[in-house]
Amino acid sequence: MTRPVPPMYRTAAAILRPILRMTMRRDWRGVEHLPAEGGFIAVGNHMTNVDALVFAHFLYDHGAAPRFLAKHTLFEVPVLGWMIRKAGQIPVRRNTTSAADALGPAQAALAEGLCLGIFPEGTFTRDPDLWPMTARLGAARLALSVRVPVIPVAQWGAQDVLARYGKVPHLVPRRTVHVHAGPPVDLDDLYDRAAEPEAVREATERIMSRITAMLAEIRGEEPPARVYDTRRDGDPRAEELAARAARKGARRARRGRGEAA
Repeated sequence: MTRPVPPMYRTAAAILRPILRMTMRRDWRGVEHLPAEGGFIAVGNHMTNVDALVFAHFLYDHGAAPRFLAKHTLFEVPVLGWMIRKAGQIPVRRNTTSAADALGPAQAALAEGLCLGIFPEGTFTRDPDLWPMTARLGAARLALSVRVPVIPVAQWGAQDVLARYGKVPHLVPRRTVHVHAGPPVDLDDLYDRAAEPEAVREATERIMSRITAMLAEIRGEEPPARVYDTRRDGDPRAEELAARAARKGARRARRGRGEAA
């Protein structure tokens, strides 16, 4: 059965796919692991804003236009918010008690046989060498609740097109973007324990271990022995943004006192 694609989604794809083809070389593998029908969750690593486009391009071209769990602030942007809502994307209020509200629409999408795209880390990895960091538990919790296939997808190369936190893309020369899908992550033994926190953590570990192993194969490198954890290792980006906000506040205070900036 063909998975339905909203008209707005088709319109965006018609505009973006030719641009992506012209600006990036593609190394796509593992498409045989993508279920031809029925709902499934595609999980990937996250390094840059281009990831979502590359991830969606890979899945869309193989019959699985993904619905993403996207931060709710995007839905509040004029025009863009209307477009992504019409394209069937699902808002989620991260780091709030309302984050669980996205679970219902996500379950409904999977019940309809759609593909749900999730970056389990929840944001760009903070690992200095761009290896996956510790993930949030939402993807695993959803997977155990609905019992659909979880397809791991490793990406590499998009960070050369647009750097992490970058705003200016590098389009010349064309970079090669690698997207490899693997067989479903085996979670069968955890389904009957879906309500147990330990089972959710174990499912998360299995998902991220598979993505990391696939990424190591693409890169031809060994991943770090210890996964980067912002709770233990700090969040450089959060510290940078806090320092920037502090400097801006200081400048405003000086202007308010009539001092030189």
